[in-house]
Amino acid sequence: MAAEVRHKEFRFPVEISWEGGRRTTARVDGKPPLAIATPAVFRGSDPELWSPEDAFVASAGSCLAVTIAALAEREQLALHDLSVSAEGIVGRRPDGRFGFVRIEQTVRIDVDAADQQAALMAAAKAEEQCLVTASLDLPVETRIELRPRVPAG
Repeated sequence: MAAEVRHKEFRFPVEISWEGGRRTTARVDGKPPLAIATPAVFRGSDPELWSPEDAFVASAGSCLAVTIAALAEREQLALHDLSVSAEGIVGRRPDGRFGFVRIEQTVRIDVDAADQQAALMAAAKAEEQCLVTASLDLPVETRIELRPRVPAG
């Protein structure tokens, strides 16, 4: 009889409470609450608040950034700066429903000139390992911009 293989499971509980109108608040134990409302483009009345769509795109971009940072740390690759610009595109999906059709991301990494190849490899590996984008059923297009730093002197 073959041994049963058990896979790790992690849970990320979030409580959402309705605040009236088109406003909600997301809560995670031990973290500041996040007010979330319908975006202005969908007749939202609180354009200064995060929307569910903002949070969705931010989760993909921030997951990529922290995954790159973790891989760089593991490889002892010195990052001087790292940023991700992400944009979610909403439209008619192939199944006829209206929703996100793709996410476009631009990663900007500042590294020493000698570390450019290692930075590209870390970014490519992070694209494959990012938990959020691996869980999505839509294309995520990522462009990487390296900004090499030449040592002074």
